[in-house]
Amino acid sequence: MPSVLVGELPAGARPVDVREADEWAAGHAPDAVHLPMSELGNRLHELPEDQDPLYVICRSGGRSGRVVQYLVGQGYPAVNVEGGMQAWAAAGKPLAGEGPDAPQVI
Repeated sequence: MPSVLVGELPAGARPVDVREADEWAAGHAPDAVHLPMSELGNRLHELPEDQDPLYVICRSGGRSGRVVQYLVGQGYPAVNVEGGMQAWAAAGKPLAGEGPDAPQVI
């Protein structure tokens, strides 16, 4: 499965975040596209068309790895972001949240 480290993401990459709504609301990459794994099959039309490859991210890399396998099987150029949002936060990358609390990865 193709993968990339958080530090190797190109500038301007917009990760496809496949975590669930509560995880997204707590903290996500500011420019990410939210497509929960549980809804992906019905929302493929929402994948960014201007990004090749698609950088798929979850909390730690497990769910995103499964999504990458699925997307590659469907003909999409997808890459797993190793370590997920935990690695993103550990690398000091910016986080955005949807509530009054400070953004965090849950």
